[in-house]
Amino acid sequence: MMSGLGFLVAARQCEIDELEQLAGTIALAQALGELVHQLQRERGLSNLFVGSGGAGFGPQCLAARQDTDRAIAAAREHFDPLPGATGYPGSRARLFSRIAYALHGLDALAGLRQRLDQLALDVDAVTAAYCKLIASLLSVVFDATDNAADPEVSRLLLAYFNFVQGKEYAGQERAAGAAAYASGRCDARRQQQLLTLIDAQEECLQTFGGFADARGLASWQAAQDGLRLAELERLRRIVCTAPADGRLDPALSMTWFEHCTARIDAMKQVENALGEQLRERCEQSVAAARRDLHAHQAVLQKLVSQADAPSPPGEAAAPLAAFFEREEQAASDGAGRAGAPAYGPRMEREILAMLREQARRLQATSDELATVRAALNERKVIERAKGLLMAHRQLSEEAAYRMLRQTAMEQNRRLVDVAESVLALSSYLGGQAPAGP
Repeated sequence: MMSGLGFLVAARQCEIDELEQLAGTIALAQALGELVHQLQRERGLSNLFVGSGGAGFGPQCLAARQDTDRAIAAAREHFDPLPGATGYPGSRARLFSRIAYALHGLDALAGLRQRLDQLALDVDAVTAAYCKLIASLLSVVFDATDNAADPEVSRLLLAYFNFVQGKEYAGQERAAGAAAYASGRCDARRQQQLLTLIDAQEECLQTFGGFADARGLASWQAAQDGLRLAELERLRRIVCTAPADGRLDPALSMTWFEHCTARIDAMKQVENALGEQLRERCEQSVAAARRDLHAHQAVLQKLVSQADAPSPPGEAAAPLAAFFEREEQAASDGAGRAGAPAYGPRMEREILAMLREQARRLQATSDELATVRAALNERKVIERAKGLLMAHRQLSEEAAYRMLRQTAMEQNRRLVDVAESVLALSSYLGGQAPAGP
């Protein structure tokens, strides 16, 4: 019969396996992050092309597509081995369904590009199509990495998720502004869209700041220090305050794109650094868990070797009955208890110390994970509510987010509470709420 200590050893091994699997998914997340980055750039240039009526930016679009295609090939190399992989974290069925949906979108990309070249789509349709594809890829990233039992890893993941989402909102802002400048005009609807995207970025970055550690915050601060943010703010003011009958200078379209791109490229470097930090933290946690595992295995081996040996005088009746005593009493109580296995007082104290340390660690881990998971769940609820509104109200991602925020402000409620109310009404909207990232 397997002892409690044997299960403690098994628990440590499971923890190591989960951390190693999570570390392995970071490579997948980074490959998809690169693909998303290239699609974001292609989306922005496509809006410049369509916004200019096909008069410019054709060569830049072609170059961006080539970069995207290379990133797609790299991502597929990470996808292909997954069905045969064992012990993948999280729900394999859910993850594989998300991958299937994302691959379907990637397969449809050629058709989207063809219609775009024919100017058969307006800038809103172009933006919506690319946003849908990017969202499907981000869902894979979130699902593949969302299974950490280590609180520090979970905090880093939450910081990572929010930073990645903030970068996507920055990409949408670039695309929307590019379309406005290229067309030479910006109506009130487009201005509201830009303001909403700017606010959404700030909210994501604030959440990132609340969960990132000093290293992650320093990386983001260093990235911002090297940017000409004042010029970007000037261009934002121009496009967001232009009168309804006023004209924008189309010559500024590439200037806008370049300044937005400089910021987004800097964010990509921070995203990469966060991914590396996650991988390093997983490796550190694995190393610490292995040290504990070796210590547990050593004690277990002592028990095995002691099982058939005669007990030393004075230790023959010392059992693990101290489990029921207070810690200070159990540490000094060497009296025997009938019906319990005899290990000897020193061995008993060593086993109890390990078990109690494990119990304390699990309690602390559980408390911290509950806090982090609550924040992560809020992110998922909001994303699912956005998806529901997009599906049933035919809204863009930005418009769905704006509706949720506006309702929250009008009703003086938290954004997540409004999102939960939307999901609760899903059955009245003709179906189940879509699963979020």
